[in-house]
Amino acid sequence: MSAGPEAAHQRVAEAFAAYRAGQTEAMAELVDSLTPLLWHVARSHGCAREGAEDVVQTAWLRLVDHAEEIREPEAVVGWLVVAVKREAWRVSRQDRQTEHDETGTVDPGATDPGPEVLAVLTEQQRLLWEHVHGLPERCHQLLRVVAFWHRPDYEQVSAALGMPRGSIGPTRGRCLDKLRTALTSDPRWGGRG
Repeated sequence: MSAGPEAAHQRVAEAFAAYRAGQTEAMAELVDSLTPLLWHVARSHGCAREGAEDVVQTAWLRLVDHAEEIREPEAVVGWLVVAVKREAWRVSRQDRQTEHDETGTVDPGATDPGPEVLAVLTEQQRLLWEHVHGLPERCHQLLRVVAFWHRPDYEQVSAALGMPRGSIGPTRGRCLDKLRTALTSDPRWGGRG
């Protein structure tokens, strides 16, 4: 069987169909396959690290509650992505209303990695992420999603980011070129390219 994106998408659809047919253990395959994507969708939509975990868990719970409403098993990825986006927006909006500093503005570091993550990153990894965060928001979101998902399915990335499928590859290429240029022009990168 092919290991390409279409095969992965088909396996997810088959697992969802099996879950709806009463094979509850199929949910574990769905969770294993899609949680990394959903977590990065939540993060790219403004959730802090802990908030992203809650958002994804809420989306999975909603899927269990509404599984019978999804007519086509192939639509489960899009349904979950939309559920994560909506919950992320709700949580982000709520956080903006409650987590202000003494000046009344939102803490701009709310989505930065926590100290436990920074402690294990090498200097080069920190520099790489510094430059990723310096990219335009669209690039930042796209690279976050595709970097942490082995062989991303462009249909799912399209649903996650609201981008036309045909623009994902060219946009990814332009974003990587910008990142490469930023890194090679940074003397701290040490000539890597």
